[in-house]
Amino acid sequence: MKKTLAILLALVMVVACFAACGPKDTATNGTGDPTPNVDNTPAEGGNEGNPAPASGEVYKIGGTGPLTGRAAIYGNAAKNGAAIAVEEINALGGIQFELRYEDDEHEPEKAVNAYNALKDWGIQISLSSVTSGPAVATSAESFDDRLFALTPSASAVEVVAGNDNTFQMCFTDPNQGSASAQYIFDNQLGTKIAIIYKNDDVYSTGIYNTFVKKAGELGLEVVSVTTFTEDSQNDFSVQITDAQSKGADLVFLPMYYTPASLIFQQAAAVGYAPKYFGVDGMDGILTLDGFDTSLAEGVMLLTPFNADATDARTISFVAKYQEKFGEVPNQFAADGYDCVYAIYEAIIASEGAINADMGSGLICEELIAIFTGGFSFDGLTGDAMTWSATGEVTKNPKGMIIINGAYVGMD
Repeated sequence: MKKTLAILLALVMVVACFAACGPKDTATNGTGDPTPNVDNTPAEGGNEGNPAPASGEVYKIGGTGPLTGRAAIYGNAAKNGAAIAVEEINALGGIQFELRYEDDEHEPEKAVNAYNALKDWGIQISLSSVTSGPAVATSAESFDDRLFALTPSASAVEVVAGNDNTFQMCFTDPNQGSASAQYIFDNQLGTKIAIIYKNDDVYSTGIYNTFVKKAGELGLEVVSVTTFTEDSQNDFSVQITDAQSKGADLVFLPMYYTPASLIFQQAAAVGYAPKYFGVDGMDGILTLDGFDTSLAEGVMLLTPFNADATDARTISFVAKYQEKFGEVPNQFAADGYDCVYAIYEAIIASEGAINADMGSGLICEELIAIFTGGFSFDGLTGDAMTWSATGEVTKNPKGMIIINGAYVGMD
């Protein structure tokens, strides 16, 4: 009997030993799959302010954008900028991101399908959509799903209106319109102004409406207002003739770069050479396939990012972007980069209230509280950025002019 008891005690000790030396406890990663706990020892090489991840500290983030089609410059730039930010953050060894973008071809219906693909993938934090029309559609979906969204460049008011979970990294359209009018007035850029805008696009009409209102307040003389639509954006002879015949010395173009490039070509063909003033949608025209960049010489626009800036952060980003993608980053790339870093810093600011094992709904509510609670962010596109309760960002635009095929600061 004593011999049997001794054997049993020995077996218990062996089992205990294996249990103590075996793998650490596991937790689920939100899909039911076990994920090993990670030790909280900081990685070598410096990891201050970025502790090693706890169990499942990998966040799935992603968005939709035009990766193909007529607006692909915007979508790919935002995706590429976001990818650089993810690469940098993941290299720190703490909070980790897994990034995925789906192509929406700048079409709202396709954007909803792309958003649903991201849901099937398990997205936890959204970068919304790159352009305004698709973002209006996907923001309605993410609101219903209680998924936090920070769009890099969708500037229409409708993107955030009534959606307490959606925030913007770019200026809103009203801000762009009024700021453009103020900039033209302050710098005496034109005495007679023509406006050409796209009347079936929320981005273009939103900027137009506030530009006209502010221009009226300032006493700017608007001598010509003409429009176009998606189906008529190939021939601008009527709009150009009207502006020219009424003596407009500055043409304001609240639109994306594709129709703007045709306006430059067609105006030059009839000898009309006014000053042109655009908005952030013009950024990207210098990399448009087949476009003669000399036609954009002297074009002015407001944008929050200058790739020629001399601060260390911008120099580093531009160098990495050129090395990876073979071109100078535009504002949309910088916006995508800033979105990822803003989310990253907000997670850190939560002081542990946010973790990747939480459901997306809980993450959403925590991020809303942070972004509307005095959170301030310094990025490539602005310093001390803050967000209102309705999702709009506060930051200052920069005046840019195209000289010798490059953007040059006017301020």
